[in-house]
Parts: sequence; C-alpha cells; structure tokens
Amino acid sequence: MAAQETVDHKYVYDFSEGNKDLKDLLGGKGANLAEMTNLGLPVPPGFTITTEACQAYLATGREPDGLAGQIEAHLESLERAMGKRLGDPQDPLLVSVRSGAKFSMPGMMETVLNVGLNDQSVVGLSAQAGQNDRFAWDSYRRLIQMFGKTVCEVPGEEFEHALDEIKNAKGTHNDLDLDADDLRGLVDAYKKIFVKHTGREFPQQPREQLDLAIRAVFESWNAERAVLYRRQERIPADLGTAVNVVTMVFGNLGPDSGTGVAFTRDPASGAQGIYGDYLANAQGEDVVAGIRNTVPLNELERLDKQSYDELLGYMARLEEHYRDLCDIEFTIERGKLWMLQTRVGKRTAAAAFVIAGQLVDEGLIDLDEALHRVNGAQLAQLMFPRFQLDHEFEAVAKGIGASPGAASGKVVFTSARAVELAAEGESVILVRRETNPDDLNGMIAAKGILTSRGGKTSHAAVVARGMGKTCVSGADEIDVNVPAKRFTVAGQTVDEGDVVSIDGTTGKVYLGEVPVMPSEVVQYFEGSLDAEHVDNALVRAVHRIMTHADGRRRLAVRTNADTGADAARARRFGAEGIGLCRTEHMFLGDRRELVERLILARDADGREAALEALLPLQRADFVEIFREMDGLPVTVRLIDPPLHEFLPPLEQLAVNVAVAQERGEDVAKEEALLAAVRRMHEENPMLGLRGVRLGLVIPGLFAMQVRAIAEAAVAVSRAGGTACPEIMVPLVGAVQELETVRAEAEKIIADVVGDSGVEVLIGTMIEVPRAALTAGQIAEAAEFFSFGTNDLTQMGWGFSRDDVEGAFFWRYLELGIFGISPFESIDRDGVGRLVRIASEEGRAARPGLKLGVCGEHGGDPDSVHFFHEVGLDYVSCSPFRVPVARLEAGRAVVETGGSDSR
Repeated sequence: MAAQETVDHKYVYDFSEGNKDLKDLLGGKGANLAEMTNLGLPVPPGFTITTEACQAYLATGREPDGLAGQIEAHLESLERAMGKRLGDPQDPLLVSVRSGAKFSMPGMMETVLNVGLNDQSVVGLSAQAGQNDRFAWDSYRRLIQMFGKTVCEVPGEEFEHALDEIKNAKGTHNDLDLDADDLRGLVDAYKKIFVKHTGREFPQQPREQLDLAIRAVFESWNAERAVLYRRQERIPADLGTAVNVVTMVFGNLGPDSGTGVAFTRDPASGAQGIYGDYLANAQGEDVVAGIRNTVPLNELERLDKQSYDELLGYMARLEEHYRDLCDIEFTIERGKLWMLQTRVGKRTAAAAFVIAGQLVDEGLIDLDEALHRVNGAQLAQLMFPRFQLDHEFEAVAKGIGASPGAASGKVVFTSARAVELAAEGESVILVRRETNPDDLNGMIAAKGILTSRGGKTSHAAVVARGMGKTCVSGADEIDVNVPAKRFTVAGQTVDEGDVVSIDGTTGKVYLGEVPVMPSEVVQYFEGSLDAEHVDNALVRAVHRIMTHADGRRRLAVRTNADTGADAARARRFGAEGIGLCRTEHMFLGDRRELVERLILARDADGREAALEALLPLQRADFVEIFREMDGLPVTVRLIDPPLHEFLPPLEQLAVNVAVAQERGEDVAKEEALLAAVRRMHEENPMLGLRGVRLGLVIPGLFAMQVRAIAEAAVAVSRAGGTACPEIMVPLVGAVQELETVRAEAEKIIADVVGDSGVEVLIGTMIEVPRAALTAGQIAEAAEFFSFGTNDLTQMGWGFSRDDVEGAFFWRYLELGIFGISPFESIDRDGVGRLVRIASEEGRAARPGLKLGVCGEHGGDPDSVHFFHEVGLDYVSCSPFRVPVARLEAGRAVVETGGSDSR
C-alpha cells in the first residue's frame, strides 16, 4: 500500500495548477510563474517538479517512483499545446530547466537553457527562425556550454578559452561579431571539450538531456555555494528546490528581440519610478554575465514602445497584486513580450522602510503589514555609520565584523594611551591581540576596537556591541606587537599614531582615514532630527513604523547600562528602564586596587577599611544612574566578578617575585600577595568563587552594595526625583543562597529607607541550569527573575564562551550542527526550554513574579520573538539595540496575531 501511495503522489504541476501561496511545494519561481499564468500574463507554458520530488531524490539518490511518468505526461501536454515536439528535427520545442527554491537564492543553483537541441534539431531551429543559422548555432553552443558545466562538471573556463580563441582569431571582443560559421566551429570545439572531460559524446537524445538536467538541478541544492548561502541567510537545509521546465523564448533573434530585468520601485532607495536594465539581441544569462553593457530600462520606450507600454502595465498590475516591490525578468521575442519571472524583490534596509511606508499611503497594506515587512536586522544596519567609499580603498586585512559601524583613528596599543589621546580630542582605534576587562576605559575612549584574536562572542565583541562601538575581531593576518607599539600586515608596518579605518560590518581593515557618513536614523533616535518636519523619507518611515511598533508591543524594553551616560543615551533610544547594571564594571580602573585589597584581606579590619572606601564611590555611581532613569526601574546586579579579572595573573606575579628575589630586593609585600593569589587561584574561574558565592564568603561585600543602592535611592527621592531600584542576586543555584542574602538585605533596606517612600525589590538572575529547574522554590524568595542567557547558554551547553568560537564553532556551523551560534540567537530547544520551565514554575509559585532577560539575546531579533512567546515582561539589551528590540517586540505581536495590550 505504501508503494502505491508513493507512485500516486503528485510530483508535477502545470503552471495553471499552482498559485503564489504554494512556495513550499513549487518553490518561489514556480509559484510565481503559476500566479502570473492565472493572472493572464504572457508566460511561456511549462510545468514545475515539486520540492518533495527533490527531497525524495536527495534522500535516496534516485528519482521517486512515478516521477518519470508524470514528467512524460506533462511534457506531452506541453507539446500538444505548443504544436511542437521536444527536439523535433523539423520544428523543435526547446525548454529551459531552472531551479527555484522557496526562498530566493540568486545564482546559487543551476539552470540549463535550450534543452532539446542536437545536431539535427539545430537545423530545424534555424528554419523555424527564418533560416537564421547564426541564432541556431549560437543557441546550440550555449546548451553544450551550460549542460557540460552544470550537468557533467566540465570546467567552465575551458569553454571560455575556446570562445576567446575564436573571437581573437576574428579580431573582436564582441560575441555578436561571430557569424554562423564561427559558431559552428565553436560547437565543434565545445563537443571536443565535452568528450575530453566526460569520455562520451554530447547526448543527442532530447529526453536524456532533460532528465540529466533535472537531476543536476536537484543535486545543485547541496552544492558548496548553495550550502554556504543557506547558512548565511539562515535558510533551512531540508527544503529542497523545485525544478521549472519552461518553453524557451528567445531574446537573441535580432535587434527586435532582447531581455531585461525590471523593478517596480528602486530597490536601493525605495523611490518610485522606472528601474531596470535591458539588453537587445541577448538571452537572460548575458545580462548577468555582463558580456555587453545594458541600457536603462526607459530606453526600451525608444526601441520598442509597444512592448515598453505593455511591460509598464504588467509591472503596475503585479505590484498591486503582490502589494510589494516586484523584481521582474522578461524577454522580447521579435516584438512579443514574455514574462519569465516575478518575485518580491530584495531591497536595501533603507528601501524596506521607505517602501513599507509608501504602500501604507497607497492603501495597499496597513501598518501591521508594514511592521511585518521590516525587521530589526535592517534597522540595525541603518543605525551604524558607514564608510563613504567614493575613491578606491583596498583592505589590508579582514576579520570578523563583530560590532557594526565605521571608525577611523590613530592606532594605540594600550588602554591608558587610548584614554590619554582621547582626552586630547584625538580619535583612536584600540588595537590588541585580545581585550580583557582592564581595557574597559580604553574601549570607552576609542572610536573602534581591532583585535587579532577572538570572534563574535569574545570580550571585545560583546563589550563593543554593548557600547555601540565599532569592532573587528579575529583579524589574524595582523601581527600585533604591543611592547614595540606596532603591528604588521601584508608586508607593511603600522606604528602607534598611524591612522587606520575599520568596518565593523564587513570586518575589513584599511590603512589611512576613510571618510564616514553619519546615520540619519541615529540622529533621529537621539532627537537631533525631527521626523515630523525633516525632508527625509527614510527618517519619516522609521518614525512611523517605530511608533506603531511601540503601540503594538507587549514586551517592555530596558537597557543594559553601567553609567549615567549609557543610561541617558538608552533613554533617548526609548529604553523603559535598566534591566542590568553590572556593578563589577564600576570596580575597574582606579578602583581595582580597593577591590583587590578587599578580596585579599586576611582579617575583618582590612575588609572593613576597603568596604568603607568603596561605599561612597558606589553610592555616587547609583545616584547618577537613578537620576538619569528618573521614574523608571533600575535592576542592579550585585558584584559578579570571576576573581581572575581582579587579581594579578599568578604566573606573571610569580615571575616578578622570583626576579626581584634574584636581585636581592625587598619583596615581602609581593610575597604576601603571591601567597594570597595562590590561595585563591582557580582552574576555571567562570565556575568558581563568583556571584552569590563571593557575597557569602566575603562578609560585608553585598551589604555594602545594598546600602549604597538604598542610600542613593533615598538621596534621589529627597532631591525630588523617583528612584525605582531592583536588587538582583547573581549566580543563585539554590533558594537557600538567596534567602541568606535577602535576610541581610532587608534589614539594611529597612534601616536606610525609613519613611522615604522608596521601594526596593529583591530578585535573582537565572543563569545556572539548576536555578531554572528549581524556579518554583526560588520564586518563593524572589520578586523577579532576570534570565542571564549568556551564562545559561554557557553552562547549559558546557561551553567556555571565551574559547569555543575560534576553536570549533566554525566546524559546527560548517557541518550544520549549528545554524547560528547559540550565543547570538537563543537555543530554543535547550536553553530556551530552561527559560520556559523557569517562567512557568516561577509564576505558578508566585503569580505576580516579574520576568525579564538581560543576556546578549535580549537584543537579538529572533530571540525577542521567543521571549514574547514565553510570556516575559521585558527584554534588556545594550543601548544601541534598544530600537531593534522595540521594533521586534512589536513585530512579535503582529506575527502571532496578538492584541496590542501591554
């Protein structure tokens, strides 16, 4: 019974049987050819072999049962409709065999034109074209070339060399100067190349050509370039491609024929008008290959006004039907216009927003649909400055575009030098092998960061994205020599003070200064451009769609910010509070020595002295942040430093002590420090004494921070402001840890707050898998959860975030184990399930539990949709990603059909 069901399965559809909504089955090209056919547009007749047939072929290595018979039946129907037979020697029907996946993959898979030509039918084709021998032999040589390269893996350059030889012998560079005799000779040369590489003659049976071409298109789904493109565009690997068999129409029949591409609007800017290219006396691949210069589409009006007017009518009709920018391919055969393809056209990020706004104005879509048609990745592109490459600039190195943007400045190799030059008004690029927390001041001062090591989740990358700094990481062609204050690349030496430019989108590094263009969208978000009055279509479109997204979204959007300046910028960008204020960042730089003294203190007096010195500094930090976030919640995470970030490196300290002893110097202090560092040294600091563990082991540390938070809140309140602090205890794995910290904190808060009216919430960060799995217990002691998805991912997978990306992530992506790094977009099945479990069990135990997320995923578009689905109350992300999260939170409501209540 199963075998019979397979045989009866429908694998082939005539164009008249499909429609644009069958892209899963017929692929984008087949579905749209069917739609145009049903609209009555002049589409060459044909049929589509489904993606299911491709999937079956790729799974078994052979065509599924019943496919050959269905192809035969549809081919016979096509022959009857056209009054011709495939490859008939007298009056041949010729077809093209084209790929067509659900999602557009331009140029990634195979196409074969002129299938059905052989040594006999080429004569019939000439007669059919009015004894046009040149056209016929040109078509035949194209078939052998495409078939050989695509179906039989004959090196394409051999065909190109043969063509060049004939053109050189003729004394021309133009294909059109070759006559029929030249092309006959070229066919003979191509046949010999074919035999040389395949060991057989070029197939003369038209049906064999067709079957082999279909299989080649199936197999091209897994070609290296197609796999790479799918990975880049996040297209699932199991979709397969459809195959479209289409009657050939010819644009290379003479000056009254041609081929072209048209767009219903400008895909670069979104502007309305007539956009596209046309090439007379050519087939479609000639436009792509660039063998001759095309002319602007509006030139067609002069060459063939009837076809031009007809085309404009079809363009308007298709745009209204698809309610979007359409990308159209067409051929004119001796004055007859044929529509070969349409699809919703690819566009720049700017055009996406502008076109969405235009279509709303024209009544073709509503604002919900406009919101659906743009995305956070596009908005992010619009927010970063870009280089103005008016002149030729050659990149000397290429790394990973870790944090988008364009930055130029003088090279510096230390954080201190970056701060020093920046204070003098210089733009600097901080160059390091890799950064560490001690580089924070330099990273803040720098216009951009360049490292020779690391990936998208390295320290440099994560911190740079958080600050909105341009960053290129992992540029391993660069040899960084910090002591010598220089790096070398491509045989050139770059010294400190020399100027370089880095592109955080492409990962390219340039010598010298490349001019940059500011982002108008960022100017709008920062308030320096008034969207209501500025004559800028893009800014007006962004404002309109963002306003609608804010009205639709349920999720609140907060920011991760550790300074008043970051908080102020995030608020301008639309942040509704701070979801993560990392207090350990406040202890770097000049304060590091105080923290070092605190951690290494051997008695209570030493600890208390260090804490007393830290308290006013912390209080001042929080006052600044609470003032900037007046009236909005601020979640302060108590200190969570892996100890190695605050203690001197053990190996270096040991070497320094040994050298000093050898010189006979007094090293008593250094020896005491070395002994303390050895005592506290950890093999894996990320899993060691940090977070709540550190707060419980070092008496008074958390108490000092809680007091500083409460005193700052009261000070702001008494000054007329409104502080809304939320204290977050990090790395909790058991409810008893949180209960212990909470009991001490509540006493301090009660003592400080008094009758000031300040309310302080106490909650925890869910970043340990055990915390997620015991969330019901922990919720009894927590007023809120914030998911720290960076550590939750790290611990859930057993990955060291600082090590794995460069070590093996590239291989996991190559093998398809990852579609994308789990540190970039949340792993829904694993880490996401922990979030879901903790959310459900936490709210079951405490119905009013506030839920948020503050890891890197809080600003990732796909992850925002997941957090909406799970039912979190807010996401928190870096200031520059706040608009992206706002937009995606609105899109999440629209795409799930939810209400706009928040």
